[in-house]
Amino acid sequence: MGSAEEKRATGSGRPTSRDVARLAGVSHTAVSFVFNGRAQGNLSPATQERIREAAARLGYRPDPVARGLRRSRTAVIGLVTDEIASSPFAGRLLRGAMDTAWAGEHLVLTVDSGGDPAKEDAAVAELLDRRVDGIIYAAMSLRRVRVPEGLHRTHSVLANCLPEDDSLPAVIPAERAGGRTAARLLLEQGHRRVALVGGQDDIASTERLRGFRDALRAEGVTVPRDWVVRTGGEISGGYEGVTRLLDGAPAERRPTGVFCYNDRVAAGALHAATRLGIAVPGELSVVGYDDQEHMAAHLAPPLTTVALPHRAMGETAARLLLDSIATGRTPPATVRRLACPVISRESVGPAPIR
Repeated sequence: MGSAEEKRATGSGRPTSRDVARLAGVSHTAVSFVFNGRAQGNLSPATQERIREAAARLGYRPDPVARGLRRSRTAVIGLVTDEIASSPFAGRLLRGAMDTAWAGEHLVLTVDSGGDPAKEDAAVAELLDRRVDGIIYAAMSLRRVRVPEGLHRTHSVLANCLPEDDSLPAVIPAERAGGRTAARLLLEQGHRRVALVGGQDDIASTERLRGFRDALRAEGVTVPRDWVVRTGGEISGGYEGVTRLLDGAPAERRPTGVFCYNDRVAAGALHAATRLGIAVPGELSVVGYDDQEHMAAHLAPPLTTVALPHRAMGETAARLLLDSIATGRTPPATVRRLACPVISRESVGPAPIR
Protein backbone atom coordinates (compact mmCIF):
# COMPACT_ATOMS: atom_id res chain seq x y z
CA MET A 1 0.00 0.00 0.00
CA GLY A 2 1.41 3.44 -0.91
CA SER A 3 1.11 6.61 1.03
CA ALA A 4 -1.92 8.91 0.70
CA GLU A 5 0.32 11.32 -1.20
CA GLU A 6 1.31 8.60 -3.68
CA LYS A 7 -2.32 7.61 -4.19
CA ARG A 8 -3.29 11.22 -4.89
CA ALA A 9 -0.39 11.50 -7.32
CA THR A 10 -1.16 8.38 -9.29
CA GLY A 11 -4.91 7.97 -9.12
CA SER A 12 -5.31 4.62 -10.85
CA GLY A 13 -3.61 2.82 -13.72
CA ARG A 14 -0.05 3.14 -14.96
CA PRO A 15 1.83 6.09 -13.39
CA THR A 16 2.72 8.92 -15.76
CA SER A 17 5.46 11.52 -15.86
CA ARG A 18 2.90 14.07 -14.61
CA ASP A 19 2.29 11.86 -11.56
CA VAL A 20 6.05 11.88 -10.91
CA ALA A 21 6.11 15.67 -11.24
CA ARG A 22 3.29 16.07 -8.70
CA LEU A 23 4.92 13.73 -6.19
CA ALA A 24 8.35 15.33 -6.58
CA GLY A 25 6.93 18.85 -6.48
CA VAL A 26 8.49 19.87 -9.78
CA SER A 27 7.33 20.79 -13.25
CA HIS A 28 6.50 18.24 -15.89
CA THR A 29 9.36 19.67 -17.97
CA ALA A 30 11.83 18.87 -15.19
CA VAL A 31 10.75 15.22 -15.24
CA SER A 32 11.14 15.15 -19.02
CA PHE A 33 14.68 16.55 -18.68
CA VAL A 34 15.67 13.70 -16.34
CA PHE A 35 14.30 10.87 -18.49
CA ASN A 36 15.38 12.34 -21.82
CA GLY A 37 19.01 12.79 -20.75
CA ARG A 38 18.87 16.62 -20.62
CA ALA A 39 19.04 17.16 -16.87
CA GLN A 40 22.72 18.03 -16.76
CA GLY A 41 23.02 21.83 -16.65
CA ASN A 42 19.26 22.30 -16.39
CA LEU A 43 18.50 20.78 -12.97
CA SER A 44 20.44 20.58 -9.73
CA PRO A 45 21.65 17.13 -8.61
CA ALA A 46 19.26 17.33 -5.63
CA THR A 47 16.27 17.94 -7.90
CA GLN A 48 17.29 15.12 -10.22
CA GLU A 49 17.56 12.77 -7.25
CA ARG A 50 14.13 13.84 -5.94
CA ILE A 51 12.57 13.10 -9.33
CA ARG A 52 14.22 9.68 -9.54
CA GLU A 53 13.09 8.80 -6.02
CA ALA A 54 9.51 9.79 -6.88
CA ALA A 55 9.66 7.68 -10.05
CA ALA A 56 10.97 4.70 -8.09
CA ARG A 57 8.22 5.04 -5.44
CA LEU A 58 5.54 5.15 -8.14
CA GLY A 59 7.07 2.40 -10.25
CA TYR A 60 7.20 4.79 -13.19
CA ARG A 61 9.01 3.83 -16.38
CA PRO A 62 9.25 6.07 -19.47
CA ASP A 63 7.10 4.98 -22.40
CA PRO A 64 9.65 3.67 -24.95
CA VAL A 65 7.23 4.02 -27.88
CA ALA A 66 6.48 7.67 -27.15
CA ARG A 67 10.14 8.40 -26.55
CA GLY A 68 11.05 6.66 -29.79
CA LEU A 69 8.53 8.72 -31.73
CA ARG A 70 9.99 11.93 -30.32
CA ARG A 71 13.46 10.82 -31.36
CA SER A 72 12.37 9.25 -34.69
CA ARG A 73 13.58 5.93 -33.30
CA THR A 74 12.00 2.71 -32.08
CA ALA A 75 14.53 1.73 -29.38
CA VAL A 76 14.81 -1.70 -31.07
CA ILE A 77 17.76 -3.16 -32.95
CA GLY A 78 17.66 -6.27 -35.11
CA LEU A 79 20.08 -9.17 -34.95
CA VAL A 80 20.16 -11.54 -37.91
CA THR A 81 22.31 -14.66 -37.66
CA ASP A 82 22.87 -17.81 -39.65
CA GLU A 83 22.58 -20.53 -37.02
CA ILE A 84 21.54 -19.54 -33.53
CA ALA A 85 19.90 -22.87 -32.78
CA SER A 86 22.85 -25.10 -33.72
CA SER A 87 25.86 -23.18 -32.39
CA PRO A 88 27.17 -23.78 -28.86
CA PHE A 89 28.48 -20.20 -28.80
CA ALA A 90 25.38 -18.34 -29.96
CA GLY A 91 24.10 -17.72 -26.45
CA ARG A 92 27.25 -15.85 -25.43
CA LEU A 93 27.21 -13.55 -28.45
CA LEU A 94 23.48 -12.90 -28.11
CA ARG A 95 23.74 -12.21 -24.39
CA GLY A 96 26.56 -9.74 -24.94
CA ALA A 97 24.55 -7.89 -27.60
CA MET A 98 21.31 -7.97 -25.61
CA ASP A 99 22.84 -6.78 -22.33
CA THR A 100 24.65 -3.92 -24.06
CA ALA A 101 21.53 -2.94 -25.99
CA TRP A 102 19.43 -3.04 -22.81
CA ALA A 103 21.93 -0.78 -21.04
CA GLY A 104 21.51 1.58 -24.02
CA GLU A 105 17.71 1.43 -23.63
CA HIS A 106 17.21 -0.79 -26.68
CA LEU A 107 15.65 -4.20 -27.13
CA VAL A 108 17.03 -6.80 -29.55
CA LEU A 109 14.77 -8.54 -32.07
CA THR A 110 16.52 -11.73 -33.22
CA VAL A 111 16.02 -13.73 -36.42
CA ASP A 112 17.72 -17.05 -37.29
CA SER A 113 18.01 -17.50 -41.06
CA GLY A 114 19.37 -21.04 -40.94
CA GLY A 115 22.04 -19.85 -43.37
CA ASP A 116 19.52 -19.34 -46.19
CA PRO A 117 20.39 -16.16 -48.17
CA ALA A 118 16.76 -15.63 -49.25
CA LYS A 119 15.62 -15.81 -45.63
CA GLU A 120 18.36 -13.38 -44.63
CA ASP A 121 17.18 -10.86 -47.23
CA ALA A 122 13.57 -11.32 -46.11
CA ALA A 123 14.51 -10.98 -42.45
CA VAL A 124 16.37 -7.73 -43.06
CA ALA A 125 13.45 -6.38 -45.12
CA GLU A 126 11.03 -7.25 -42.32
CA LEU A 127 13.21 -5.57 -39.71
CA LEU A 128 13.45 -2.45 -41.87
CA ASP A 129 9.66 -2.45 -42.26
CA ARG A 130 9.44 -2.50 -38.46
CA ARG A 131 11.72 0.55 -38.43
CA VAL A 132 14.43 -0.91 -36.21
CA ASP A 133 17.16 1.58 -35.37
CA GLY A 134 19.92 -0.64 -36.75
CA ILE A 135 20.94 -4.25 -37.45
CA ILE A 136 23.73 -6.58 -36.34
CA TYR A 137 24.48 -9.43 -38.72
CA ALA A 138 26.28 -12.28 -36.94
CA ALA A 139 27.79 -15.52 -38.20
CA MET A 140 28.57 -18.37 -35.85
CA SER A 141 31.82 -19.28 -37.59
CA LEU A 142 34.35 -16.77 -38.88
CA ARG A 143 34.05 -16.37 -42.64
CA ARG A 144 33.48 -13.86 -45.40
CA VAL A 145 29.78 -13.33 -46.00
CA ARG A 146 27.53 -11.95 -48.65
CA VAL A 147 25.97 -8.82 -47.12
CA PRO A 148 22.19 -9.36 -47.01
CA GLU A 149 20.02 -7.03 -49.09
CA GLY A 150 19.02 -3.95 -47.14
CA LEU A 151 21.83 -3.75 -44.59
CA HIS A 152 23.22 -0.68 -46.34
CA ARG A 153 19.91 1.13 -45.81
CA THR A 154 20.35 1.37 -42.05
CA HIS A 155 23.05 1.47 -39.37
CA SER A 156 24.69 -1.98 -39.55
CA VAL A 157 27.60 -3.87 -37.97
CA LEU A 158 28.86 -7.41 -38.62
CA ALA A 159 29.90 -9.77 -35.80
CA ASN A 160 32.19 -12.79 -36.19
CA CYS A 161 32.28 -12.42 -39.97
CA LEU A 162 33.71 -10.19 -42.69
CA PRO A 163 31.77 -8.64 -45.58
CA GLU A 164 32.77 -9.91 -49.00
CA ASP A 165 32.78 -6.35 -50.32
CA ASP A 166 34.47 -4.76 -47.27
CA SER A 167 31.54 -2.33 -47.09
CA LEU A 168 30.56 -2.54 -43.40
CA PRO A 169 32.32 -2.44 -40.03
CA ALA A 170 33.03 -5.85 -38.52
CA VAL A 171 33.99 -7.23 -35.11
CA ILE A 172 35.94 -10.51 -35.18
CA PRO A 173 38.33 -12.53 -32.99
CA ALA A 174 42.05 -11.80 -33.29
CA GLU A 175 42.65 -15.33 -34.59
CA ARG A 176 46.29 -14.90 -35.59
CA ALA A 177 47.12 -13.48 -32.16
CA GLY A 178 45.20 -16.40 -30.66
CA GLY A 179 47.44 -18.84 -32.51
CA ARG A 180 50.51 -17.05 -31.14
CA THR A 181 49.04 -17.28 -27.66
CA ALA A 182 48.51 -21.03 -28.03
CA ALA A 183 52.11 -21.56 -29.15
CA ARG A 184 53.47 -19.51 -26.26
CA LEU A 185 51.56 -21.66 -23.78
CA LEU A 186 53.66 -24.59 -24.97
CA LEU A 187 56.92 -22.68 -25.47
CA GLU A 188 56.79 -21.24 -21.95
CA GLN A 189 56.70 -24.78 -20.60
CA GLY A 190 59.84 -25.73 -22.52
CA HIS A 191 58.16 -27.53 -25.45
CA ARG A 192 60.11 -27.40 -28.70
CA ARG A 193 58.62 -30.42 -30.49
CA VAL A 194 55.10 -29.23 -31.16
CA ALA A 195 52.38 -30.11 -33.65
CA LEU A 196 49.06 -28.72 -34.84
CA VAL A 197 46.04 -31.00 -35.28
CA GLY A 198 42.69 -30.32 -36.91
CA GLY A 199 41.42 -27.43 -38.97
CA GLN A 200 39.53 -26.78 -42.14
CA ASP A 201 39.75 -24.66 -45.26
CA ASP A 202 38.61 -21.51 -43.48
CA ILE A 203 39.85 -18.16 -42.21
CA ALA A 204 40.16 -19.31 -38.60
CA SER A 205 42.34 -22.31 -39.48
CA THR A 206 44.63 -20.24 -41.67
CA GLU A 207 45.03 -17.42 -39.17
CA ARG A 208 45.58 -19.69 -36.16
CA LEU A 209 48.29 -21.62 -38.01
CA ARG A 210 49.98 -18.37 -39.07
CA GLY A 211 50.02 -17.11 -35.50
CA PHE A 212 51.25 -20.48 -34.23
CA ARG A 213 54.15 -20.41 -36.66
CA ASP A 214 54.88 -16.73 -35.88
CA ALA A 215 55.53 -17.53 -32.22
CA LEU A 216 57.57 -20.65 -32.94
CA ARG A 217 59.66 -18.89 -35.56
CA ALA A 218 60.48 -16.14 -33.07
CA GLU A 219 61.99 -18.84 -30.84
CA GLY A 220 63.81 -20.60 -33.68
CA VAL A 221 61.43 -23.57 -33.62
CA THR A 222 60.27 -25.20 -36.86
CA VAL A 223 57.18 -27.38 -37.19
CA PRO A 224 57.83 -30.38 -39.47
CA ARG A 225 55.44 -30.44 -42.43
CA ASP A 226 53.90 -33.75 -41.39
CA TRP A 227 53.21 -32.40 -37.89
CA VAL A 228 50.54 -30.06 -39.27
CA VAL A 229 47.68 -32.54 -39.58
CA ARG A 230 44.50 -31.12 -41.11
CA THR A 231 41.71 -33.44 -40.01
CA GLY A 232 38.64 -31.22 -39.71
CA GLY A 233 36.94 -29.80 -36.64
CA GLU A 234 35.32 -32.73 -34.86
CA ILE A 235 36.32 -35.18 -32.10
CA SER A 236 37.05 -37.87 -34.70
CA GLY A 237 39.51 -35.54 -36.42
CA GLY A 238 41.44 -35.01 -33.20
CA TYR A 239 41.53 -38.72 -32.49
CA GLU A 240 42.71 -39.52 -36.02
CA GLY A 241 45.34 -36.77 -36.09
CA VAL A 242 46.97 -37.53 -32.74
CA THR A 243 46.90 -41.26 -33.42
CA ARG A 244 48.72 -40.61 -36.69
CA LEU A 245 51.36 -38.52 -34.88
CA LEU A 246 51.95 -40.75 -31.88
CA ASP A 247 51.08 -44.35 -32.66
CA GLY A 248 54.26 -46.39 -33.00
CA ALA A 249 56.60 -43.40 -32.82
CA PRO A 250 59.41 -43.60 -30.27
CA ALA A 251 59.20 -41.00 -27.51
CA GLU A 252 62.21 -39.06 -28.79
CA ARG A 253 60.62 -38.63 -32.25
CA ARG A 254 57.10 -37.58 -31.36
CA PRO A 255 55.76 -34.15 -30.37
CA THR A 256 55.50 -33.26 -26.70
CA GLY A 257 52.91 -30.55 -27.28
CA VAL A 258 49.85 -30.35 -29.53
CA PHE A 259 47.80 -27.30 -30.44
CA CYS A 260 44.31 -28.34 -31.49
CA TYR A 261 42.08 -26.40 -33.89
CA ASN A 262 39.25 -26.38 -31.36
CA ASP A 263 38.10 -28.05 -28.16
CA ARG A 264 36.29 -30.86 -29.95
CA VAL A 265 39.52 -31.78 -31.73
CA ALA A 266 41.31 -31.55 -28.37
CA ALA A 267 38.79 -33.98 -26.86
CA GLY A 268 39.68 -36.46 -29.60
CA ALA A 269 43.38 -35.84 -28.97
CA LEU A 270 42.97 -36.65 -25.26
CA HIS A 271 41.06 -39.81 -26.11
CA ALA A 272 43.81 -40.94 -28.51
CA ALA A 273 46.52 -40.26 -25.92
CA THR A 274 44.61 -42.32 -23.34
CA ARG A 275 44.22 -45.23 -25.76
CA LEU A 276 47.95 -45.13 -26.55
CA GLY A 277 48.92 -44.99 -22.86
CA ILE A 278 50.46 -41.52 -23.16
CA ALA A 279 49.94 -39.37 -20.06
CA VAL A 280 48.57 -35.82 -20.37
CA PRO A 281 50.23 -33.54 -19.40
CA GLY A 282 53.16 -35.68 -18.19
CA GLU A 283 54.20 -36.88 -21.66
CA LEU A 284 52.02 -34.75 -23.92
CA SER A 285 50.56 -31.26 -23.40
CA VAL A 286 47.35 -30.36 -25.23
CA VAL A 287 45.99 -26.87 -25.95
CA GLY A 288 42.46 -26.38 -27.26
CA TYR A 289 40.67 -23.39 -28.76
CA ASP A 290 37.16 -21.96 -28.17
CA ASP A 291 36.58 -22.76 -24.46
CA GLN A 292 33.46 -24.64 -25.47
CA GLU A 293 30.86 -24.50 -22.72
CA HIS A 294 29.98 -27.81 -21.02
CA MET A 295 33.01 -29.47 -22.60
CA ALA A 296 36.44 -27.92 -22.02
CA ALA A 297 36.28 -27.81 -18.23
CA HIS A 298 34.91 -31.37 -18.00
CA LEU A 299 37.46 -33.28 -20.06
CA ALA A 300 40.09 -35.45 -18.37
CA PRO A 301 42.28 -33.61 -17.67
CA PRO A 302 40.40 -30.29 -17.82
CA LEU A 303 41.50 -28.52 -20.99
CA THR A 304 43.73 -25.48 -21.20
CA THR A 305 42.33 -23.49 -24.09
CA VAL A 306 42.26 -20.15 -25.89
CA ALA A 307 38.77 -18.69 -25.62
CA LEU A 308 36.88 -17.12 -28.47
CA PRO A 309 35.46 -13.77 -27.27
CA HIS A 310 31.86 -14.39 -28.31
CA ARG A 311 30.27 -12.32 -25.55
CA ALA A 312 32.73 -9.48 -26.15
CA MET A 313 31.93 -9.57 -29.88
CA GLY A 314 28.23 -9.19 -29.13
CA GLU A 315 28.93 -6.36 -26.69
CA THR A 316 31.29 -4.53 -29.05
CA ALA A 317 29.04 -4.88 -32.09
CA ALA A 318 26.06 -3.56 -30.12
CA ARG A 319 28.11 -0.67 -28.73
CA LEU A 320 29.33 0.32 -32.21
CA LEU A 321 25.78 0.14 -33.51
CA LEU A 322 24.32 2.21 -30.65
CA ASP A 323 27.04 4.84 -31.11
CA SER A 324 26.23 5.02 -34.81
CA ILE A 325 22.52 5.39 -34.06
CA ALA A 326 23.13 8.07 -31.44
CA THR A 327 25.41 10.17 -33.63
CA GLY A 328 23.66 9.51 -36.92
CA ARG A 329 27.03 8.74 -38.48
CA THR A 330 27.95 5.48 -40.16
CA PRO A 331 31.12 4.03 -38.62
CA PRO A 332 34.01 3.42 -41.04
CA ALA A 333 34.12 -0.02 -42.67
CA THR A 334 37.03 -1.17 -40.55
CA VAL A 335 37.71 -4.49 -38.83
CA ARG A 336 37.97 -4.55 -35.05
CA ARG A 337 39.81 -7.63 -33.74
CA LEU A 338 39.20 -8.71 -30.14
CA ALA A 339 41.73 -10.57 -27.99
CA CYS A 340 41.28 -14.30 -27.37
CA PRO A 341 42.07 -14.89 -23.67
CA VAL A 342 43.78 -17.95 -22.19
CA ILE A 343 41.76 -20.25 -19.94
CA SER A 344 44.35 -22.19 -17.93
CA ARG A 345 43.41 -25.64 -16.66
CA GLU A 346 45.39 -28.88 -16.39
CA SER A 347 46.24 -30.22 -19.85
CA VAL A 348 49.52 -28.30 -20.23
CA GLY A 349 52.65 -29.05 -18.20
CA PRO A 350 56.46 -28.88 -18.52
CA ALA A 351 58.05 -30.57 -21.48
CA PRO A 352 59.32 -34.05 -20.53
CA ILE A 353 63.08 -34.45 -20.33
CA ARG A 354 64.29 -36.91 -22.97
